Amino acid sequence: MSAPKEFGFGTQIRKSPYFDATIRWGATDFSVYNHMYIPRDFGNPQQNFWNLVNDVILCDVAVERQVEITGPDAAKFVQRLISRDLSKCAVGQCKYVLLTNAAGGVLNDPIMLRLAQNHFWISLADSDILFWAQGVAVHSGLDVHIAEPDVSPLQLQGPQSGQVMQALFGDDIADLKYYWLREYDLDGIPLIVSRTGWSSELGYELYLRDGSKGDLLWEKIMAAGKPFGIKPGHTSTIRRIEAGMLSYHADMDIHTNPYELGLDRLIDIDANFDFIGKAALQKIHRDGVQRKQVGLVISGEAMEGSNTRFWGLEKDGKLIGKVTSAVYSPRLEKNIALAMVDVKGAAHLADIGMEFVVIKPDGEALATVVEKPFFDPKKKLAAS
Repeated sequence: MSAPKEFGFGTQIRKSPYFDATIRWGATDFSVYNHMYIPRDFGNPQQNFWNLVNDVILCDVAVERQVEITGPDAAKFVQRLISRDLSKCAVGQCKYVLLTNAAGGVLNDPIMLRLAQNHFWISLADSDILFWAQGVAVHSGLDVHIAEPDVSPLQLQGPQSGQVMQALFGDDIADLKYYWLREYDLDGIPLIVSRTGWSSELGYELYLRDGSKGDLLWEKIMAAGKPFGIKPGHTSTIRRIEAGMLSYHADMDIHTNPYELGLDRLIDIDANFDFIGKAALQKIHRDGVQRKQVGLVISGEAMEGSNTRFWGLEKDGKLIGKVTSAVYSPRLEKNIALAMVDVKGAAHLADIGMEFVVIKPDGEALATVVEKPFFDPKKKLAAS
């Protein structure tokens, strides 16, 4: 392989421990996420999708930065940040959680990992939660330490990922349950391995705890995966929209509340603990939402790529919402999308079968509300 080319805008945008490896293995385009480069292009995105759903891909997701919370009061502090009951999360378990502000707006939707009774990682979507957590801690009266550790995850995703993991770690890795974690030392490479991922396929995340060994870990995984058809890849927009998985800053932001997103299951609204945003969310729960996220099928020819701006949604000539994420699914042979619809005084606008006009840069199209997720709604593939 040729030497990596120079790429970047300066040292203020960080590169992951796998950056040079991804260049060697064909990454041609990057975007910035959590102040770091993330590979977005290893060739045709549809081929990347098929590699994911048929075989296995390795993705550099070191941009999922960790907020590490430790100290005697770490568990008490984490419970103030999240809306799920922490007492139901055992050591060695992971949970999908929401962090909300005082108004009930979503600040982040991370995976929380519980490494010990008072040792947590919050594995972030794209927002500055490290600063938020440190700010909340200042006047909390709790004894906690909050920092960003030297931890950089990779995602190994796809139906053959289990085979690759067994080649790396032995047969006992097959016993690792969905949303649980385990500590490993892989030939001197310190790791936390979890049965999680941003694909809704069978998959694992490998959290490297020594950034100096990034290149070594990447090559070791690629070598182990060669017999199973492994390919370098990137998080698939096609697959995540099929699964109804949300992208922060696209499908939600600080002005979006969990009830608009249908994430009621992540809010323990009547629990006997307090968390930031609880009072606001209780009021929203009582009063009802003014917007609601829906799934759409959009008519017309297959989209090329995904939307790069929000598209307007109209009903009877009136703007009533926006398309937040849209893409063509080659498996479903449909243009599919997530959208936010204004339902104040008109709850029927989110009903299955409702039709809208989508205002796209290249013209208008008809959109119909459908059930979401669009594929494998019970996540049988990921939990298999």
